[in-house]
Amino acid sequence: MGSDTPPVYTDKPARGTSMVSGKRRTWLSVVIVLLVFLGIIIFFGFLASLFGLRSGFIERKQSGPEALKEVVIEDNDSTNSIAVIEVSGLIADFSIDGSGYTLVKYIEDQFDRAAMERDVRAVILRVNSPGGEVLAADRIYRCIGKFYEKTGKPVVASMSSLAASGGYYVSAPCQWIVANELTITGSIGVIMRGWNYHGLMNKVGIEPVVFKSGEYKDMMSGYRAPSEIDSKEREMIQDLVDQAFDKFKSVVVEGREEAFRANDQSGRELAGNWAEYADGRVLSGSEAFEHGFVDELGYFETAVKRTLELAEIKSADLVRFQKPVGLGDIIGLFLESRSSDIKINLGLNPEKIKSGHLYYLPLSYFE
Repeated sequence: MGSDTPPVYTDKPARGTSMVSGKRRTWLSVVIVLLVFLGIIIFFGFLASLFGLRSGFIERKQSGPEALKEVVIEDNDSTNSIAVIEVSGLIADFSIDGSGYTLVKYIEDQFDRAAMERDVRAVILRVNSPGGEVLAADRIYRCIGKFYEKTGKPVVASMSSLAASGGYYVSAPCQWIVANELTITGSIGVIMRGWNYHGLMNKVGIEPVVFKSGEYKDMMSGYRAPSEIDSKEREMIQDLVDQAFDKFKSVVVEGREEAFRANDQSGRELAGNWAEYADGRVLSGSEAFEHGFVDELGYFETAVKRTLELAEIKSADLVRFQKPVGLGDIIGLFLESRSSDIKINLGLNPEKIKSGHLYYLPLSYFE
């Protein structure tokens, strides 16, 4: 009879089951919280995009040199620092984060911050740029000069792969210039470009109707045939280009002469026929060294070593001053990814080159 007794089943869970279930609930809670947080960010990003609030109540952070965060990029256990400031890409007065904070202002703020920090004994300007807008390059040039006058601390240019035209313009005021033998530099010159679509308009059957206050109000207009551009107009435009070119040459001469004096004639002096190479041609680092446009051939490490010597210190940490990342920057990433889902490559340069503007750029950059 005892053997006929049916087994008794209970709802009691097996040993350890409750612990596993608890862990799953914990992870599920974490995932839910993260998803809710992500949803809030996307929601506010949508509002920012819709109402233009990103630079309004979403992002009200401090601006100026004090707002920059010092980051150590090479720790050498030193009480001295060398600030590394990068000039990379097209030199233009455009916003770098959608908030109106421009590339030129960012570089100016970094120099101001370097001047404020007592432990910063020198600056390395790391240049990897084809050049850019005339005014933007000139602002950086003046910023370097003001830093040197205010602090007396050396600024050394370290040229990377490319430091042409405006890239050389901002390097010229530096006390010492280091380039690799394969660096592409030079391209000392000015260019202004426009499009003439008169022939295309004739083929399509479009005729412009223009009302203007003066004879030359439509200078650089692309709808007129080249034959309609008189010699006086061409002369005026060429005069603008020549003025900017004369400024470029004066920057080169003054910068190299002042550096040669500041270095007790230990650097390279401009060759007597240097102006022959200021015709827009690009030069290798080796050629630039030969003609006195740069002081030394080497790498970034060479520039660091030279900077230590000019600052008369034995060691230094390498630091950079960068923008702190805030909620607006995170939202900006979502807006950027949402607005650039579909891109068509037409073989055009991604950077915006504006017709009718003066540029310190090689011609190849427009093609």
